[in-house]
Amino acid sequence: MDFLQHPSIWLYLFIFFGKIIEVSVSTVRMVLINRGERVKGAVIAFFEVSLWIMVTGTVLVGFQEDLIRCIIFAFAFAIGNYVGSWLEGKLAFGLCSIQVIIGKDECADCIVQELRDNGFGVTMIEGEGKAGKREILLLHLKRKRIPAAISLIKSRLENAVITVNDVRVVNGGFIKK
Repeated sequence: MDFLQHPSIWLYLFIFFGKIIEVSVSTVRMVLINRGERVKGAVIAFFEVSLWIMVTGTVLVGFQEDLIRCIIFAFAFAIGNYVGSWLEGKLAFGLCSIQVIIGKDECADCIVQELRDNGFGVTMIEGEGKAGKREILLLHLKRKRIPAAISLIKSRLENAVITVNDVRVVNGGFIKK
């Protein structure tokens, strides 16, 4: 790996893309660990730190004579954070909870049945808000299914209040691993 010792386009490309990949993998690893996937996080950590050692070592050797390495490293770090968060959003690991608040005059039973027909587990409870009685729909689902659930709800209930929260663990219920 002689090309990593002397300033060249290949060195700069290695630093740039290596750092982007390393930071992106780091972002996904942290999300996995936060969601309780410790084994997957540990496996990813091995590859992440291996890449970190190679890229950082390449930058540190000779950075005083070639400050471009440091600039590329910092720029790639920033891009890697963006790419990692985008990638994590696409992978959508984990579970979430959706709460939907609708007025009593809206057809809660209709949307509940439509959600259930589309494979969503829904619990409906009564509530009371500032303007009177409300129906509250509770859904627990995989994060990958959030767009489908929200789209379905919005198509039938334009004025619904929808909140989405991350959930770490769900015991029992409708969700299958």
